[in-house]
Amino acid sequence: MRISENYYDEVFPFGGAWEMPSKCGLKIIRKEGKCYVIVTELYRDNPGTSVTYAGRSLARQICEAKGLCPESIIYIECNPDMNSKLSFYDEEYYQVHFHDGLPATYRLLSREEVNDLFEHTDMK
Repeated sequence: MRISENYYDEVFPFGGAWEMPSKCGLKIIRKEGKCYVIVTELYRDNPGTSVTYAGRSLARQICEAKGLCPESIIYIECNPDMNSKLSFYDEEYYQVHFHDGLPATYRLLSREEVNDLFEHTDMK
């Protein structure tokens, strides 16, 4: 299955694990003085590392490429709806917090938070 382009504004190439060429969907939303960086898993269209396993490195690569300050972004991972009967493929958004020297923590965003994030954008 292919991921709908409604989930992202561009395909972002990045160096995955062991610098393996990888791709994700990328959408940057500036809203109410905040910068949301949303990376979308592309599943079959990504030849390399998933966004979850690239996490901290992917966030750093996006910030470098787009001229963003890592401390000022809100980083979100999207697992898009795959139109499957398996709940594993349901649409989910996670806010990711990177901590110095510690594993990242993930918080599942509620449907209301997702709707608010995408209010007045092309995607809902």
